Amino acid sequence: MNMELKEYYNIYSKEIDSKIKQAIAEDKISRDVTTGLLLKGKAGDKKLKAILLCKQDCVLAGLEIFKKTYRFIDKSVKFKSFAADGDRIKKGRKVLEVSASRSVLLRGERTALNFLQRMSGIATMTNSFLKQLKDKNSKILHTRKTTPNFRVFEAAAVKTGGGDFHRLSLASAVMIKDNHIEALGGMANTMDKLLRKKIPFGLKQKFEIEVKTFEELDLVLKYGRGLVEIVMLDNFKPRDLEKAIKLLKVNKFKIELSGGINASNFAKYQKKGVDYYSMGALTHSYTSCDFSLEF
Repeated sequence: MNMELKEYYNIYSKEIDSKIKQAIAEDKISRDVTTGLLLKGKAGDKKLKAILLCKQDCVLAGLEIFKKTYRFIDKSVKFKSFAADGDRIKKGRKVLEVSASRSVLLRGERTALNFLQRMSGIATMTNSFLKQLKDKNSKILHTRKTTPNFRVFEAAAVKTGGGDFHRLSLASAVMIKDNHIEALGGMANTMDKLLRKKIPFGLKQKFEIEVKTFEELDLVLKYGRGLVEIVMLDNFKPRDLEKAIKLLKVNKFKIELSGGINASNFAKYQKKGVDYYSMGALTHSYTSCDFSLEF
């Protein structure tokens, strides 16, 4: 999906705002019994500056979400930034200065950090794959293997780390997966069903289909031209990829590789002619980055 991060944030602003508000409600910040006990009244209202520190080398992502979280708690919170989303930052780097009341800083701390740490973890992992990419015309994509109710942030983090948007939901594009094919009784029946359907031209150009064997690939090559744009080679062994890629490129299909690609085997899967590498690991196997808010 060809979309810049700024455009993405504009399009999904309502969903992002709603999810942040849900996270704030989940932590019941207005009923923070500890802060209420220790910093009641004027003691909690006293202004304080806190410093957001990076505790490990990483790619920063979610800083604007961090700020927005605090702004939903208190519109008067002030920020001074020393880094921006997408920056590669070193351990010990001062990222942000936050000025607010002591009670606001304490109540919003964990929720704001949760967004930042997870998004930075995804961006850092994505960027590590990007740096290994031999063909700079290829793209690293996320999948729908995301945390429920957190996808809007995880997809943004992949983009921040240098990856690209893929299918953001079932409504985004037509992608015919193995279970669709099995439900229809196999690839031959699937292709026959598609050829018989009256499909609008604009929709037709977005079709992607998954193939797992050369038998399925042969059927797509025979019947899919003019209908299918992208062929996903799922769980193909690295030794079989060159043959499959050659067949697809001759027939003008775009190629996506998927299925079990990770840091240890990515080098083996990189082949000339591959347009996209989609990796579920980016959003289901990342490690959150370490940040702290120091008072």
